[in-house]
Amino acid sequence: MSRVLLGVTGGIAAYKACELVRMLARAGHEVRVVATRNGLRFASATALEALSGHPVRRRLFDPGEESEISHIALADWPEVVAIAPATANALAKLAHGLADDLLSTVCLATRAPLVLAPAMNVNMYRHPATQENLAVLQKRGALTVGPESGELACGWEGEGRLAGLESIVAAIEKAAGPGDLRGETVLITAGPTAEPLDPVRVLTNRSSGKMGFALASEAARRGAEVILVAGPVALPTPFGVQRIDVETTEQMYAAVMDGMDRASIVIKSAAVADYRPREAAPSKLKRAGVQTLSVDLVSNPDISAAVAQRKGSRTLVGFAAETERLIENATDKLLRKGYDLIVGNDVSRSDIAFHADRNEVVVIGPGPQDVRHLAIAPKREIASLILDRVLEVRRK
Repeated sequence: MSRVLLGVTGGIAAYKACELVRMLARAGHEVRVVATRNGLRFASATALEALSGHPVRRRLFDPGEESEISHIALADWPEVVAIAPATANALAKLAHGLADDLLSTVCLATRAPLVLAPAMNVNMYRHPATQENLAVLQKRGALTVGPESGELACGWEGEGRLAGLESIVAAIEKAAGPGDLRGETVLITAGPTAEPLDPVRVLTNRSSGKMGFALASEAARRGAEVILVAGPVALPTPFGVQRIDVETTEQMYAAVMDGMDRASIVIKSAAVADYRPREAAPSKLKRAGVQTLSVDLVSNPDISAAVAQRKGSRTLVGFAAETERLIENATDKLLRKGYDLIVGNDVSRSDIAFHADRNEVVVIGPGPQDVRHLAIAPKREIASLILDRVLEVRRK
């Protein structure tokens, strides 16, 4: 994974730095910490050292280091420099090129990409000086994540809360990512659709959306612009992803058709309803006195067929959720739909089914004889392997 230098500055959100270091280390990254004097008022140096496995650096001229220019070696070490929290003072220093402590000096000397997670009082954040400093840093290429809105430690309400740690980790991984999807726009559908029977009940399926969200997260990490059309699922939006929430198949069809002009890659991982009730009851259907109930179903729009008709130079990837004859049925779908790749998924298995965190799939295409088995692994890893295959197809 990546070498991450984490800067911790003097805001109350610095107490979350220990958990951030733990999450980065658990994800396989090597982490070293540079903290300001005020940052260590809110975060324990002992805890940061225990979690990172390295001493916390805090002084520009440290007698314990091997030379007085060790800060240059420190600046050369990381693949990503992240500052979380990034206070208004830290942003001002970086924007104006000041170097009066170890962290600001390292940031001035490093060639690594910079990730900033601002956190401060809402009025400090909204101040024109802070906004101008952020704009300068973003123009120079810094990747910013957050802040979020909500109740602040100071008692004010509004922007200024540190972004979620999962989002900060995702931003760091994007900054360190290969960038092999940079310049691509990836349109992904995910989750189920739900067709109303009445104002209370719907016809739906068991799709959790986890595979589609993993694809969206991984595509964004690799530098793509990502449009995620999501059915009704309870999953957080991956960092750097544009999310469009829909409920019915007709709504998903409209969102996909609207996003097609921008997309160079389309991945249809959603489990859409092929049929819908002809009419939804205007009020809740009552059970009293009713022994049987018949529902008149009509066909929904075929999103896959509509996408294939507008294929052009786009790379199209479909999913086939099967309960039997996986390769045979998935290959048939590849040929019928005219896609470049089909990902076959055995949804009869509980260990890799809709709600599982792991998956095992076959990727078929472009020809029916090209069948690749992806062994069981976390869905994020499966997503990465699928995108590797997409890139192979696009490069031919």
